[in-house]
Amino acid sequence: MSAVLWELQEGVATLTLNLPAKLNPIALDLQEALRECFARVREDHGVRAVVLTGAGRSFCVGADLSAMRPPSEGQTLGDQTADWMQSTSNPLIEEMRALPVPVVCAVNGPTAGAGVGLALAGDVVIAAKSAYFYLSFLPRLGIVPDLGCTWFIPRLVGPARAMGMSLLDERISAERAAQWGLIWACMEDDLLLLEAQQVAKRLARLPAHAVIEARRALEASARHTLPEQLHYESERQRELLNRPAFAEGVAAFLQKRTPEFPGRDS
Repeated sequence: MSAVLWELQEGVATLTLNLPAKLNPIALDLQEALRECFARVREDHGVRAVVLTGAGRSFCVGADLSAMRPPSEGQTLGDQTADWMQSTSNPLIEEMRALPVPVVCAVNGPTAGAGVGLALAGDVVIAAKSAYFYLSFLPRLGIVPDLGCTWFIPRLVGPARAMGMSLLDERISAERAAQWGLIWACMEDDLLLLEAQQVAKRLARLPAHAVIEARRALEASARHTLPEQLHYESERQRELLNRPAFAEGVAAFLQKRTPEFPGRDS
C-alpha cells in the first residue's frame, strides 16, 4: 500500500499521507512517495491545484523515533540524519515550494516536529479545530526545528512567537494558529476536506503562473528595502501586463463576467 495516496478530480490532485497507524510520521518511504507525487504534478498539466492531507486522525507527527536505524559504519547518527535530510527531506520541501500549482494543506489533526514544516510549506493552510501545531525539537530532544520551520514560522508570526513555539513546549491550537496568522483558517473537523477542496478549485481557476509569482514576490519582499520591492513590482508588471492572462482579465472586467484563464499547457 502506497505511503501517499493520489486522487485527481476536476484538476485538483488530493495527496493523502497514508501511514495512519503511526499518525503519518515523515518516514523515508513517505518522503520518497511524496516526491514521486510532486514529480507527477509537475508532469501532468491537467493538475491545476493540490490538496495535501493525512489519513486517520493526524496530519503528520514528524520523525518516527522508534524506527531510527543505527548509523552505518564510520558514521555518527548525526551524520546519517543530516545526509538523509540533505538528500531527501530538504529537496522535498524545496520541490513542494517550487510546484507550478497552488498547494492547500488540510491539517486534519495533530501536527508535530517536521510535520509542522511540511504543513507550512503549503500556499494556503487550513486546519481542523481538533488540530494543533507542536515543536518538540528543542524542549524534548535538544535539536533545532527543521524542514523549514525556522524559515516559515518567523515570517508568518514574527520572531517572538517563533521563539516561544520553539522553546515553551506548548501545543498551538488550530484556532490560536489562525488568530496568529500561522495558517489561513480553522474549520470544523467534518468540513475540513470539503473546504480545502473547494479552496483548491478556486485556486485552480487562477492564471497558471499566479502562485509562482505570488511566492516569488512575497519572498523577495523579505530581503528587499521598500524602494527595491517597488522596483521589483514594476519590473514584474513590465512582463506580466503583456501576457494573455492580463488581457483576458481586463476583457472579463469590462464585459462583467468571470475571467477564463488558460491552463498550464498555454
